[in-house]
Amino acid sequence: MGLLEKINSPEDLKKIDRNDLPHLAEEIREAIIDVVSKNGGHLASNLGSVELSIAIHYIFNAPNDQIIWDVGHQAYTHKILTGRREAFYTLRQFNGISGFPRREESRYDVFNVGHSGTSISAALGKAVARDFLGENYKVIAVIGDGSMTAGLAFEALNQAGHLKKDIIVILNDNEMSISKNVGALSAYLNRIMTGQFYTRVKKETEHILKNIPKIGESMLKAAKVAEESVKGLIAPGILFEEMGFNYVGPIDGHRIEHLINTFENIKRLSEPILIHVVTKKGKGYKFAEKDPAFFHGPPPFYIETGEARKKSPVPSYTKIFGDTIIRIARENEKVIAISAAMPEGTGLDRFAKEFPNRFYDVGIAEQHGVTFAAGLAAEGFRPVVAVYSTFLQRAYDQIVHDVCLQNLPVVFAMDRAGIVGEDGPTHHGAFDIAYLRHIPNMVIMAPKDENELQHMLYTAVNHNGPIAIRYPRGEAIGVSLDRHLKKIEIGKGEIIVDGDDIAIIAIGNAVYPALDAAARLRDEGISVAVMNARFPKPLDKELIIDIAGRVKGIITVEENSLQGGFGGAVIELLSDEDIKIKVKRIGLPDKYIEHGAQKILRQKYGLDSDGICNAVKEAVTGEFYNINLSQK
Repeated sequence: MGLLEKINSPEDLKKIDRNDLPHLAEEIREAIIDVVSKNGGHLASNLGSVELSIAIHYIFNAPNDQIIWDVGHQAYTHKILTGRREAFYTLRQFNGISGFPRREESRYDVFNVGHSGTSISAALGKAVARDFLGENYKVIAVIGDGSMTAGLAFEALNQAGHLKKDIIVILNDNEMSISKNVGALSAYLNRIMTGQFYTRVKKETEHILKNIPKIGESMLKAAKVAEESVKGLIAPGILFEEMGFNYVGPIDGHRIEHLINTFENIKRLSEPILIHVVTKKGKGYKFAEKDPAFFHGPPPFYIETGEARKKSPVPSYTKIFGDTIIRIARENEKVIAISAAMPEGTGLDRFAKEFPNRFYDVGIAEQHGVTFAAGLAAEGFRPVVAVYSTFLQRAYDQIVHDVCLQNLPVVFAMDRAGIVGEDGPTHHGAFDIAYLRHIPNMVIMAPKDENELQHMLYTAVNHNGPIAIRYPRGEAIGVSLDRHLKKIEIGKGEIIVDGDDIAIIAIGNAVYPALDAAARLRDEGISVAVMNARFPKPLDKELIIDIAGRVKGIITVEENSLQGGFGGAVIELLSDEDIKIKVKRIGLPDKYIEHGAQKILRQKYGLDSDGICNAVKEAVTGEFYNINLSQK
């Protein structure tokens, strides 16, 4: 029996001899690689945080001590060590365990995460609540994977240092070391500087210096500079110390013994502590170490070669976007592309190579990215902000105040709109139509296929105002692409198939399932028209009014929340025009959608062709439309 098979809780972990922990880390890495190779998931970051996770649970006492994992890309080892080892094979599968910490899943997951930069704020809230209640436990925020670039993290650090609460922040620096001083000397100094004797002497010295009239404060500052020099630190230590934290680091995040010794000393302190841990993304799997960007969130792959298990000849919408923006930028020197720490995920990596002076990665700082784009647009440029739909939510006020209020020509390319799949509720792009369509000056487009996407992107770059394009994750339809790009008239939809019983008005990737459903229904004697709406805003008023006058009922289909969504916009239009016709909406319900494969979730929520067929049949055969099929 291996070491891992003995562990069903952190208490079991604490029974393992310290000398055996490196071997346990190897077993955990093998388990993570095995499961992710089959299910997909976040690999490189999790491989880099194995020893760190072991050390945290070895020293601290979860769930009494509360551990908050920023983003959650680092939490697979945490899940394995906290009672989910046997269920780990169900990771990210429908009805299986989530790929992110979820309070609903385990008492060891104390805060739901998925978007970055939230851990320190949440940890500080918990620490304040703990002190109000007179309780005694540690609160640990583990932040990393680029999350420290989020402005929210520094806002939280600022207040935490000011309040002087007992809070531990572990910065898992897994991309590039802030400081080069990683090694035995640094680890040795950190163990000394977190020891009880050093800490007591340091506090006593500070107290004495502060009370020396006139020169005390100057001497204290000089002492701090000397301390930093001894540690070999320049920027990070001073930065965090000035924010009110006791800085410790950098520490080699793959040396378990050093981590454990540091955590043992830190656990005795009761002040804001920031521990800087340096880890290697993809540690222990050579392909992930070589290409951590791809293995950040890879699809299922072959362990032996690192190659994806499924290679489709059909390009993804992301690739079509990336190819098209390059084509447009070659002809238009005013086009500038902006990413929020996801150039590969949004398809801008190739743009960055071809146009390095016209590409900006702002880090995990969507708010800044949007206002940065607004500044560019105000000076005549055409910024294209490529961002996942779910992450654009983070910049809502900037869209309203800095872009739309000034009617600036900023293009929002919203990847992963609709059902994303296995990443679940924190990542589904279920709300973008709802949170954008009520903003004045905003135009929203959704292509039915990749050919329409390229034309919409060209249209967007040439539009004199704010405009957003939403498109889904995954493979496109597989249609041929027009050689020449053309503008699509703003607010104009199209009737693809005509009919006189029911009209299906679909948007985006719901159009092709609607067409398939219409073809099947025609074989059953139901005449169905299909309209590709193209624009959730502005709606094609004339076309919708026209089709409403020719059919007995309307069904809208969208991969977005029904509350505030596209179907609601159609009903509002019909109501404003005093058109009395029955409308049935198909879309996502008023709930957070669980994780699972896109196909499974679309089937569950009636967004595939079967679901659309069933909705039409129920409407036709019931009292909803009162269509008499016997007279046909």
